[in-house]
Amino acid sequence: MQKEELFLSLKTELEPYKKMLGTASDTIINKEVSSFPIIVVHRQSINLGILLTPESGHNNLLLSASSLEEFSAKQLIETDRIDNFKQIYKDPDSFLCLFVLENTGATFVFLPRN
Repeated sequence: MQKEELFLSLKTELEPYKKMLGTASDTIINKEVSSFPIIVVHRQSINLGILLTPESGHNNLLLSASSLEEFSAKQLIETDRIDNFKQIYKDPDSFLCLFVLENTGATFVFLPRN
């Protein structure tokens, strides 16, 4: 799936969850857990983040709340790439940072909050 197709598909699939995901992202920031919240979008159980949706969710879509710090601790983002990640990270008041795990691989996507 091309990045543009993935983005459009995600935008539609995540529409019912956007408010909840925004709240989770805001909570991570407001509770000073991290300034860099990451929502993990996956279809199989993984040991990453805090699960936000039931395992029998819509289209088997699972959503978990995580952070840059957890990604670094689990070596999903290499230490020497953290500054790079922070530079491309978009304003969390305007965008949700998604880490999308698909059969074809994984990618970061920034989804507008409105």
